[in-house]
Amino acid sequence: MAQEIERKFLVTGDGWKALAESSSLLRQGYLSSNAKATVRVRSWDDERAALTLKGRASGMTRAEYEYDIPMGDAREMLDMAQPHVLEKRRHLVTFGGLTWEVDVFEGRHEGLVIAEVELTSEQQAVELPAWVGTEVTDDDRYYNASLSRTNGVPD
Repeated sequence: MAQEIERKFLVTGDGWKALAESSSLLRQGYLSSNAKATVRVRSWDDERAALTLKGRASGMTRAEYEYDIPMGDAREMLDMAQPHVLEKRRHLVTFGGLTWEVDVFEGRHEGLVIAEVELTSEQQAVELPAWVGTEVTDDDRYYNASLSRTNGVPD
């Protein structure tokens, strides 16, 4: 089974900016979201797109299946997903031997910055950078599917 093991943190400082290696503008829309699964369409810089199915999280782990799709199809699906579409700039940052994804949200979630790190196991040790704060791995309010249904930054 394809799976994702991930930890998420609120970003509290700008120290990551000096370490950022690349960035992409992501647009992602949620076509379906319920207790069992979420179906998402995502584009990177309006050049590449994928359709993703994510299962329910159990701790840090959840099933994840992702398939590349034509950009034209992605644009149509993003329109279909309105108003449940997020925009964010994703920066890739190497720290402690791992690649961190720092997402700087735009639009109605401007001001929200979240760092995610994917792991090979839930027991994997992670050196936390000084620029991360509260862990929100288990806080549904910070799942992108939840954010797509809200305005503003969670309290």
